[in-house]
Amino acid sequence: PLAPGEAIAAPSGGFERDPQESSTTDEELSRAGRSTTPDYGERRLPQALIIGVKKGGTRALLEAIRAHPDVRAVGAEPHFFDRNYEKGLQWYRSVMPKTLEGQLTMEKTPSYFVTNEAPKRIHSMAKDTKLIVVVRNPVTRAISDYTQTLSKKPEIPTFEVLAFKNRTLGLIDASWSAIRIGIYALHLENWLQYFPLSQIHFVSGERLITDPAGEMAKVQDFLGLKRIVTEKHFYFNKTKGFPCLKKPEDSSAPRCLGKSKGRTHPKIDPDVIHRLRKFYKPFNVMFYQMIGQDFQWEQEEGDQ
Repeated sequence: PLAPGEAIAAPSGGFERDPQESSTTDEELSRAGRSTTPDYGERRLPQALIIGVKKGGTRALLEAIRAHPDVRAVGAEPHFFDRNYEKGLQWYRSVMPKTLEGQLTMEKTPSYFVTNEAPKRIHSMAKDTKLIVVVRNPVTRAISDYTQTLSKKPEIPTFEVLAFKNRTLGLIDASWSAIRIGIYALHLENWLQYFPLSQIHFVSGERLITDPAGEMAKVQDFLGLKRIVTEKHFYFNKTKGFPCLKKPEDSSAPRCLGKSKGRTHPKIDPDVIHRLRKFYKPFNVMFYQMIGQDFQWEQEEGDQ
């Protein structure tokens, strides 16, 4: 139960910056640009951005789309439209990899989706920019977010303590970023003031694991690319529990995401899961209606 408008009103100061999300340094960015950049071509501003969401599967998506020969993407997160905007478009262009005519330049920074100023800033760079959002069951996403913070700050309170304003009354604390990021309908409203739905593609974080080739086919179609990244590029790693990338013609070991991915989630009180599901349900339904797509998160029982 929430007081009317309590969950939906954005805090005046914008979103709190997660302390564990340290900004990428200029040096790391230029290094990332160099490592994927041939000595020919030119640096261009990105035509497509992966704008969210944190802990949704954006890294897996970026790595998969980078396997496409017509895509060049920055490995590190530039955080231009949220933290580095004052550095200007020249700086932003300078951290992009070089591309040839016809190649697509991309970057991913998942915090853009929840940054109030980002839609307007991206629109003023190029109003035809294509946007990709990887979404995931908001309950699982919140737990994953907490798990990441916990791995870096073992002293933080339990998930249950942080999730509630008042545990007895069952009041969810919607100002905690781990909860707030998952109110997708709220954030999307902000983007739809500047971009039509036809320019925003939503990827299912769940299906990116169970059917990576299927999700990648839709992403490539959206970006106007030939379907080159297919099931031949994926190999399911049973230990990690998610697919790893391989080059179809290459016999070397598949490339898996780092050890920070696929962490074991802490055991969460089932009552808390139940209350969170109830909290998110109306927002999920609103989100499905806004985008004309149903992710069926309400049908899922295996949230942990």
